[in-house]
Amino acid sequence: MRASTLITQHLLATAIIATALVSAGCQTSPTIADSSPVLSKPGKESRPAAVSSAPGEVGSAAFDFELQDSTGKTVRLSDFKGKVVVLDFWATWCPPCRKEIPGFVTLQESYREKGVEVIGVSLDRGWAPVKPFMQEYRINYTIVLGDQKLTEMYGGFTGIPTTFIIDKSGTIRDRHTGYMPPETFERAVKLLI
Repeated sequence: MRASTLITQHLLATAIIATALVSAGCQTSPTIADSSPVLSKPGKESRPAAVSSAPGEVGSAAFDFELQDSTGKTVRLSDFKGKVVVLDFWATWCPPCRKEIPGFVTLQESYREKGVEVIGVSLDRGWAPVKPFMQEYRINYTIVLGDQKLTEMYGGFTGIPTTFIIDKSGTIRDRHTGYMPPETFERAVKLLI
């Protein structure tokens, strides 16, 4: 086989892999808002005895943020202690994120009474694109605005959607990057309620 044919095949394979990675999730770095939310550190009392110390890893304590929702109400992750939390980092411009949202709406409807809360952390640069999006998609769960600093407190991921399943004690029990079907999250919360 000629060298030019091998190079062409290699370039084609690289392009296919890159396309697959992009379709699994959106890159966050160029568009994450750079405003800083009021952040607080997780307290020692909220950490179980044997957890990972690396932020955002399964087994670590979820970072307790303090952010504003679309109405200006302060939302703290610690307000949901005793509930299973599905914490989804997303953006309005991200196709896989948009694809997941109807599943989160259904999850919130089905499991709110059983102690499950979905919280969406938008990485858009302000509420202007988010508020009409919330109405269009009939989002029935809490949405807050996040930024680069907050993503760093959850492990510094670079692709969205990235979703964390947090147990009733505030420990991260599952983490997914890229689009996941609704059944993935439903199975995860059922194990924790």
